[in-house]
Amino acid sequence: MSKLAEELASSIRSIPDYPKPGIIFRDITTLLGNPRAFRRAVDELVQPYAGLKIEKIAGMEARGFILGGAVAHQLSAGFVPIRKKGKLPHETVSIAYSLEYGVDEMEMHVDAVQPGEKVILVDDLIATGGTAVGAVQLLRQIGADVVSACFVIDLPDLGGRKKLEEMGVDVRTLVEFSGH
Repeated sequence: MSKLAEELASSIRSIPDYPKPGIIFRDITTLLGNPRAFRRAVDELVQPYAGLKIEKIAGMEARGFILGGAVAHQLSAGFVPIRKKGKLPHETVSIAYSLEYGVDEMEMHVDAVQPGEKVILVDDLIATGGTAVGAVQLLRQIGADVVSACFVIDLPDLGGRKKLEEMGVDVRTLVEFSGH
């Protein structure tokens, strides 16, 4: 593990048996509350895209709003919230996506991204990939050019990164944790 990954991993709280027995929940609120770790994480997410004229950052509810807003600010890009169904006030486009235990729906404003705009998807963690795959499909449905998907944490044993890469999406992560 790199020095950066070690530093970031040490700022992430691990909570055993949450939300159910056998799961280790990776809580980034401790990273967000640590000014140095938060700054390092945002800087590392931004660095590969500086100067690429990224027009929008799309963040998934809710931790993706925090990280995505910071990344958008650093890249002088707009921010697009991707929310659970029924939370946005204007006309929306929506998509159903698979969860570990069923199906859910997410949506975004129909005019949030213009066709051809370069977009980076940002969230705190990639696990099974259901939410991220759905978000990429939603963005592409309205014509976005999804340049990359960025996450602080990757749980590689769950295969989400591979699903995005099979869709032709470049994936950037900062820390890996084995297991669930």
